[in-house]
Amino acid sequence: HWAKPQAETFRDKCNQLSHALSHPTIIQKGRLQSGQEVLVDDYREAYWWLRDNTPEDARVMAWWDYGYQIAGIANRTTIADGNTWNHEHIALLGRALTSSVKEGHRIARHLADYVLIWAGGGGDDLAKSPHMRRIANSVYRFLCPGDPTCRSFGVSQRGLPTKSMENSMLFSLHGHGIHAGVEADKNRFKLVFESKHGKVRVFKVLSVSMESKRWVADPANRICDAPGSWFCRGQYPPALQKILREKKDFKQLEDFNVKGDDDSEYTKQYLENLNNPEKAQRDAMRAERKETKDSGSSSASAKKKKPRIKKISSDEIELMNNPEAWGNNAMTTAAWQIIHENDIRGFRDLLLERPEAAHVRSEDGRGPIWWAHEYGRSEMVKLLLKLGVSEDLRDVNGVKPTDLSNNNNNNN
Repeated sequence: HWAKPQAETFRDKCNQLSHALSHPTIIQKGRLQSGQEVLVDDYREAYWWLRDNTPEDARVMAWWDYGYQIAGIANRTTIADGNTWNHEHIALLGRALTSSVKEGHRIARHLADYVLIWAGGGGDDLAKSPHMRRIANSVYRFLCPGDPTCRSFGVSQRGLPTKSMENSMLFSLHGHGIHAGVEADKNRFKLVFESKHGKVRVFKVLSVSMESKRWVADPANRICDAPGSWFCRGQYPPALQKILREKKDFKQLEDFNVKGDDDSEYTKQYLENLNNPEKAQRDAMRAERKETKDSGSSSASAKKKKPRIKKISSDEIELMNNPEAWGNNAMTTAAWQIIHENDIRGFRDLLLERPEAAHVRSEDGRGPIWWAHEYGRSEMVKLLLKLGVSEDLRDVNGVKPTDLSNNNNNNN
């Protein structure tokens, strides 16, 4: 009889644990700005949409975190899941998501019919994307040259996405139709589903390679452990072989005793950058600016000159002055704050990093030239005029930049 109390305690503990482990974490409680409590059911909603609105042979590209949910709840084939033993495969997925739209689509069209993105802030895919980039770079080393931690892919200290992040496929799909000037390439992707609270977005991949899809689905192209084995892994379609040849073989944990290329320098630099993230960030941003600036003289005298701020094209300026492109975002916030603080050095750095910031417009139609006049920043006004910003522009109320300067003079 002495064992009975212990058995009951064990039973009760198991019961408590089972409830804790079976908690439906894809359904959460949230609170609106009004204070109203709501049930956030976006993830189940998205998976059921896939189940009910896509062909049974549809393949879904998503970060591996959601793979089992897509397979189990949506009953659709996913490109990757929690079984991440194949690091090189996860690296290819990371490369597709964090590369340019053109490059990402070039990979996706041979592997998937849909791309599923977690959005809506918090720990969404954009927040995870620097990690995706680092994994991709561990196999495709040219993605973040000189920096294994990929500091050039992320958000700058001013809260702006770096150029490589802003140009990525993931950034365009994540911010499509939400952030000013961010749109998915309509020739490559089509938004087909967005959940109630914007937590999940599904895009249809356009121009899917049916040849690659048929090749992958053909049992003859699978490699079995042994004749008649139940375990027969698939292979990448031939169309991706050129991309796959660019990879560096990554040693899995089980390959620790296999001789290969010495990777000690890469590991050393990775650890150094982790221990000194500020220096790594500065070096990465400097390398990115050097890579994107126009080729010029390499003489010693040229090196001593201040880096020149690039002027964007007249077509780009026209697009940014279109009211449809106006909106409050990280760039308008950064520009306003720098001008308000009269940080001329920070202003130059911002324009070196993001030349288009000179022409950015907030939702009221105002931008740097208005704010520079409003706060009497004459040096900033001269710089903006030199970069082609017009003083004849008007905001939503018809106010010109010089009107604010005149008002300040009258008040004084």
